[in-house]
Amino acid sequence: MNSSSENLALLRAAVKLAGIDAYIIHVSDPHLGENIPDHWQIIDWLTGFDGSDGTVVVTESFAGLWTDSRYFIQAEKQLEGSPIKHMRPGPVPEESYIDWLIRNTGEGSRIALDGRIFSISQYRRLEARLGNKKVILKTDCDLITEIWVSRPPLPSAPAFDHPVEFSGKERSVKITEVREQMRNLKVNNHLLTSVDDIMWLLNIRGNDVPYTPLLLSFAIIGEEQIMLFTGENRIPPKLAQEFEKLGIVILPYEEIAGVLSSLPAGSSLLISPRTTSAALYFSVPESVKIFEDISIPSRLKAVKNRTEIENIGRVMIKDGAALTKFFFWIEHNLGQIPMSELSLSGRLLKLRSQNEDFMGPSFAQIIAFNQHAALPHYSAKTETDSIIEENGILLIDSGGQYYGGTTDITRTISVGLPSLQQKTDFTLVLKGHINLAMAKFPFGTRGYQLDMLARKHLWEHGLNYGHGTGHGVGYCLNVHEGPQNISPSGSKILIEAGMLISNEPALYREGEYGLRTENLILCYEDEETDFGQFLRFETVSLCYIDKSLIDKSLLEQKEIDWLNSYHIEVYEKLSPNITEEERMWLREKTSEL
Repeated sequence: MNSSSENLALLRAAVKLAGIDAYIIHVSDPHLGENIPDHWQIIDWLTGFDGSDGTVVVTESFAGLWTDSRYFIQAEKQLEGSPIKHMRPGPVPEESYIDWLIRNTGEGSRIALDGRIFSISQYRRLEARLGNKKVILKTDCDLITEIWVSRPPLPSAPAFDHPVEFSGKERSVKITEVREQMRNLKVNNHLLTSVDDIMWLLNIRGNDVPYTPLLLSFAIIGEEQIMLFTGENRIPPKLAQEFEKLGIVILPYEEIAGVLSSLPAGSSLLISPRTTSAALYFSVPESVKIFEDISIPSRLKAVKNRTEIENIGRVMIKDGAALTKFFFWIEHNLGQIPMSELSLSGRLLKLRSQNEDFMGPSFAQIIAFNQHAALPHYSAKTETDSIIEENGILLIDSGGQYYGGTTDITRTISVGLPSLQQKTDFTLVLKGHINLAMAKFPFGTRGYQLDMLARKHLWEHGLNYGHGTGHGVGYCLNVHEGPQNISPSGSKILIEAGMLISNEPALYREGEYGLRTENLILCYEDEETDFGQFLRFETVSLCYIDKSLIDKSLLEQKEIDWLNSYHIEVYEKLSPNITEEERMWLREKTSEL
């Protein structure tokens, strides 16, 4: 396997041969999602950095990687000894890769990228910022295919049905709903590039990317026909017959750009600029009127239907029971059986896999001990695997994919006796978690308006965390799935009844420990008054919260009441699904604070 130095040398030679001054690569694929197949893990191949967010710029004399704050520490470690520089903000911060390009490229410079893995939104930002430099931007530059000789192939496994007992709606009903909204918007065609949109619409799933049951595909919804670009061999015969009855035509995956280029003059096309690549956007004829907005399926699937909500409740019990067995096992075997981050990860996966309808983890499990817990997206590897000793902080962030829903939950437990600072930190995080969980707000509220509820108590102590408070969660789809979220810089999408969102305030002390408490919360309609409809959240995740880390003196009575009520629910719902010994243990863990 080539080292990062050798791979960078190959790329630099290709850059020089192409007559380019700077080449840009994103962690991305043509669908611009979070989880991407190995075929598109270009930055990992080039640099050794395997985070889910990153941008590399390569010139004749420079190579740099930009990441967001979640990956600062990870990137420093993975790039150690590499010729690629981690562009972490410092006293004189490089705010972004675009800022660097503005300062380090001259007028008329040739800057290139592969437009298949850049959204049109990203391209426009780049173009606007570099406008005064009068640079030449090339969007059709693939320099990787020729030099990555051992590149993994694209996936080829077939799709499978996601039946109505789980989906809650026939695919024909969903298609009708989408077309009705298309008519309201007066558009003839709707391009779907986010694979989760297509999976939801057609009630199918696949095995093409890690952790998410997706089948790589594009789709164009027309007034009478749907073109599905994935290849005939990827749709089993029974599904293909059903698709034919609904006017769904299966076409080769690579023909999407050609079909877009042949759309008739005067027709209209709805696209989502955040998830439509620059390459596909520029393939649409100028004679076609383009409308830009969040995709219609994205809005519709964000609001879970009654069947989905009922299934989510059942899945949370299965998932919570597995977690209870996991924490019970840790407490009763610590010091007697060797434990490490990796061995615990395997143990938890085994317990989850015993559940009916379990499909696999919903993301790479984070089992992080002490200083590793201070890395928000740490993933244990053989070279980093820590032994779980008898004193410290253990953070477990994990989730599962089930036919009836997707889970994501984080618990932080104390191994041994916690320090006063650890208890204070944990309790401040918990106060924020409870504050958001108890929120009551009017319809029309957006996620960024709720974010401060989770941070207020941390801010009062001069503390904060560098990621969002909550992300939307899919249904047997992406564990991170908008458009809704709760974040200081979040989207302006309204929070609606039926939306599933994470609630995960946190605190990280670099080199020491990290603390995060995460549950999934489901929005529902509360009372309607003269001032309009009000909404609340129901916490649907089920797992005890470690009371040994709580400083009760820092909690208000309403926060204590919430925790006690939550623990009663955890015990009542999980106790029928665990052993008698585990029940006795869980009763103590969920006893009144």
